[in-house]
Amino acid sequence: MPSISGITTEALEEMLDRAAAKGASQALAALGLHDEDANEDLKELRNLLKSWKDIRHTAAETMIRMITTAFLIFMAGAVMLRLGVLDLFSKSGH
Repeated sequence: MPSISGITTEALEEMLDRAAAKGASQALAALGLHDEDANEDLKELRNLLKSWKDIRHTAAETMIRMITTAFLIFMAGAVMLRLGVLDLFSKSGH
């Protein structure tokens, strides 16, 4: 194989692999994900994020349902006023 400055391609690739592995290990350690529990920690974080997304989605759906229901109640009341249905209720009470 050709060499760069007396280093073979295989040796250079091995050095790069070791440097990449060391850098990845240091990055994980800096994030606190260097121990045996790291895999479980990441699963918990993913579940937490999924739960947060589900809560946001549910809250948005609930808000849309509330607005839609309020609008429909308002429209029903307006129709009842227009038809004079509410007047019938007030006259029947007297």
